[in-house]
Amino acid sequence: MVSAALLSAIAVGCLAAAARLRRSQWPFRGPYVAVIAWQALGLAWGVSTIGALLAFGLAPYGRGVTGGLAALAADAAAHGLSLTATAASPFGPAQVAAVLLAFGLTLLLFCCLVASFVQVVRTRRRHRALLHLVGRDDPALPGARILDHPAAAAYCLPGVLRSEVVISAGALEVLDSEELAAVIAHEHAHLRQRHDLVLLPFSSLKRAFPRLGTMREYYRTVSLLIEMCADDQARRERSARELATALMRFGERGATAPAGALAATADHTDVLARVRRLLQPGRGLTRVQSAAVLGSAALLMATTLSLWHLPM
Repeated sequence: MVSAALLSAIAVGCLAAAARLRRSQWPFRGPYVAVIAWQALGLAWGVSTIGALLAFGLAPYGRGVTGGLAALAADAAAHGLSLTATAASPFGPAQVAAVLLAFGLTLLLFCCLVASFVQVVRTRRRHRALLHLVGRDDPALPGARILDHPAAAAYCLPGVLRSEVVISAGALEVLDSEELAAVIAHEHAHLRQRHDLVLLPFSSLKRAFPRLGTMREYYRTVSLLIEMCADDQARRERSARELATALMRFGERGATAPAGALAATADHTDVLARVRRLLQPGRGLTRVQSAAVLGSAALLMATTLSLWHLPM
């Protein structure tokens, strides 16, 4: 029962830490480090929650989560999982329910992850087919696809074999050449670092718990941090003011992007935060601060996983 209590405490702690992290300002100073912290909290929450349920349910074996699962699999292979065998086992109704809930939660999270991936792939495939029909190349903008649409939009469609950066005709009207180059650099940063894969687990959590507004808020927070990561990469190649001006022009025109794409602009409030950060950059995280956050994330994951092997 000790491992169940400790894993439960970690799960609750992850939720509390996520709530504090969302309200903190330091992630804007180090978005890459903050994204890793968010990934660690999300993964640790899932592993600890499932582990706590299994540790409680498999306590009669006295072999921890990993050993208990192996023992359960051996019993299932030898005696089956019939109601008669369950009634004759040392498991009480609460423990049986905990094991079933753990397997159900695991299946839910896995299915939502797969469903989110499949949906994004299908949406991008349809959009690429549309771009093939109505999009065009421009020698003046190598590596970008021009979409003849009056709305101002700039986004990318990541892919395994082929990725697209799409610029609308409306965006070409409102951006000068320097601003356009900054936007394209931003989108290429998304593609190089596969930010779509970073967002996928949070998208699946939002799908798994659609009634929880906190999951939507967490998804939005990570999305903003990812945009800031791309901003930081873009301003290594272009002026921060060029990108900030482009974002403001997009905001004035109400820029949008299709589902499955990573856009230079999203929520208006987030755009304002990014513009302020570009024009008034504060001090980034020091190496000591970054190491402290990354070390805490690694320790959290190591502790959570080690508790699965605690034979109590």
